[in-house]
Amino acid sequence: MIHNIAYRTLFYGTEDEEKVRTAVCNILPFSSPEKEIIEGYHKNQVILLHGKTSKKSEIKGFLKSLDNIKSSDKRRILRDLENKIDYKGNLFLRFDKQRAYLGDMKVVEHGGAIHLKLKIAAYPARKDTALKIAQQIFGEEDVH
Repeated sequence: MIHNIAYRTLFYGTEDEEKVRTAVCNILPFSSPEKEIIEGYHKNQVILLHGKTSKKSEIKGFLKSLDNIKSSDKRRILRDLENKIDYKGNLFLRFDKQRAYLGDMKVVEHGGAIHLKLKIAAYPARKDTALKIAQQIFGEEDVH
């Protein structure tokens, strides 16, 4: 269903890096993100943690963890799928970084998030094909 999962999150030097890493690992337990230091808009230091996996066991574990998402969040994802999938079949999700640190998979639309890009295994790799697979992943029968 999923070819790979790429993830990234940004944070500032004032934030605790270990807490951010814990938040990422709470969403993606297999993750061991790479660290990059980049320059922010106001010339301040911004830290980027990012990584990617194509391992089937890790992807399967992540998909299983989606069972922990609240029904209201699953409904919102299903409702917004059209806007969350690009023409190449990538599904984009954001999880609240602070809530992730506490072990809660809260789907959000704002910044301060852990960004995921799931490459959906759709043939042909088109948005409409990927959309059907994403609907199966978030199983409409599970969210009523």
